Amino acid sequence: MQIHYGLDNLPTFKNAVLTIGTYDGVHFGHQQIIKRLNDIAQEIDGESVMLTFDPHPRLVLHPDDDTLKLISTIDEKEELLETFGLNHLVIAAFSKEFASMEASEYVDKILIQNFHPTKIVIGYDHHFGKDRKGNIDLLRQLSANYNFEVEEISAQTLDEIKVSSTKVRNFLLEGNIKEANKLLAHPFLIKGKVVHGDKIGRVLGFPTANIEISNPHKLIPASGVYAVKIKIENQFYKGALSIGYRETVFDNSKLTIEVFVLDFDGDLYKKSLDIIFVDYLRPQIKYENWDLLKIQIEKDVVAVRNSIVLL
Repeated sequence: MQIHYGLDNLPTFKNAVLTIGTYDGVHFGHQQIIKRLNDIAQEIDGESVMLTFDPHPRLVLHPDDDTLKLISTIDEKEELLETFGLNHLVIAAFSKEFASMEASEYVDKILIQNFHPTKIVIGYDHHFGKDRKGNIDLLRQLSANYNFEVEEISAQTLDEIKVSSTKVRNFLLEGNIKEANKLLAHPFLIKGKVVHGDKIGRVLGFPTANIEISNPHKLIPASGVYAVKIKIENQFYKGALSIGYRETVFDNSKLTIEVFVLDFDGDLYKKSLDIIFVDYLRPQIKYENWDLLKIQIEKDVVAVRNSIVLL
């Protein structure tokens, strides 16, 4: 997959089969669009192309609204899309000027002039242009003028649940990792760097790594303890991850993310980790003393060993 940053100096795409959208999470529904995109490209000897945006449009249009949390950052999205066989990923900088284009102008100046698509494939709920007035109907109206075809992919369901980024976010914010992963059709993950913590875990015999998330808009699941896989320099380990506000023994208003890596012997400080969520184990509990907390952590470690298989 070739990645292009910005709309300047794009190559001439061969029979471009184009899709457009934020694709946050690259969930099961998104994957069906990408599969169809690739299938059509193969049928017509063309190239599959995705146009996506950074930052997320809502962060630009509603900068004071801090409710949007990203399932996947732009870096994570690039890695996910790499696995689905796209030929080209184009990441355009989203801005208020970009959003102010009338929908028909957007089609002409952005889609046609940059991509010359043979076919455009979009999801059932895709809107574009000023006030989001552009939709599948407008694309169909303009298709004859610009000599492209349009195909709409209907909503996808899993176990009678309509798949959407919003539903995935809600499951994650509830701590329902298994349902979120089911809709994603891949495990949710966070990337972070190990920073200095208070070393309480070391005193208890379970040294934990404090994780710092660089992107402030990244979604962090509900407080609690999770079974996770940790990727450290291309090696995978089992881990117990705690997300919370230090309510176990003493109160602290700062959210902390700590992971105990099983069977790892080494210094993790300043290393970058991929933390892959497997299951929710339990809520955060406030303990009266360190001994009770240590007993609980021992139980968590047993649960992690039993719930994760490393291939």
